[in-house]
Amino acid sequence: MPLRHYAYFALFSRHISADDMTLHLGMTPDEATVRGSRFTEPTVVPVNHSWMVVCREPGLRVDEQITRILDRLQPHTDRIRDLTQHLARTGGGAVLHIVRYFNDTDPAHPGTGNASSLLGWHLDRKVLDFLSATGAELDIDEYD
Repeated sequence: MPLRHYAYFALFSRHISADDMTLHLGMTPDEATVRGSRFTEPTVVPVNHSWMVVCREPGLRVDEQITRILDRLQPHTDRIRDLTQHLARTGGGAVLHIVRYFNDTDPAHPGTGNASSLLGWHLDRKVLDFLSATGAELDIDEYD
């Protein structure tokens, strides 16, 4: 079964831009979105600004991808916590997002041929402590 997955940690807000989040954290994101940038017709659909640290490295289990992300974020835990608390007051927040595609045959996004070794994953105490400390949610999407 072809399997493709990735994980990312995101800070999101309707009011604070990814550039402002970068200034606050002192850390550049891997990806960012700008509110209202997805649709322009017939009217702008409000989406959040987002600031993301992403791991899309194939061949790693989800927990290994999360470890790569947290290794980069943990030195900034206090600043992430402070910013998340500020974002939460205006409808924003933080999320650790995991996205998995089972039976993925899209040639534009090659997965891995040995999916059985990638199916199981867990969140260890280090990850749970980080999510708790930063007030982040966990969101898991799986598609077949």
